[in-house]
Amino acid sequence: MTFSARAYYLGGHRDQPAVLHGAEDVDTLVDALLAQPFSNSVATVYIVERPRVNGLPDHELAVAVDSEGDVGGLWYLNSAAGTWYTRGVRGERDEVFYCHMGEERDFPADSEISIDLLRQGVREFLASGGERPTCVRWQSAGSTVETAAA
Repeated sequence: MTFSARAYYLGGHRDQPAVLHGAEDVDTLVDALLAQPFSNSVATVYIVERPRVNGLPDHELAVAVDSEGDVGGLWYLNSAAGTWYTRGVRGERDEVFYCHMGEERDFPADSEISIDLLRQGVREFLASGGERPTCVRWQSAGSTVETAAA
């Protein structure tokens, strides 16, 4: 089955989100994020074909980029699996955060991964229909437990 996703990172996306159908669209999204000011350094991505709970998606993938450091991070939320951040390396910044439409989102200090690996993770998320990507390492929010994707 082929999946599609909606991505939100600009104010105008509320009514007309960016739509992703394949790897090329993922690359276009990441490139667009890298070109944005830091105040728009996060896109939230939802698979269209996934179930909704009380009208809301049962999942979310936040795609965060730092164009100056050529790094980023992923944040995965699933109503059944909880909240997860990528586990990468400790970044050069004292505090790791990104901004979604002007609002800060904190990430663990060791959550930064290369942009190439970030792209691969978003592609896998789309191709799998919203499963947590297995190509990156993960850490549970609020813990230091390291795991591969479920």
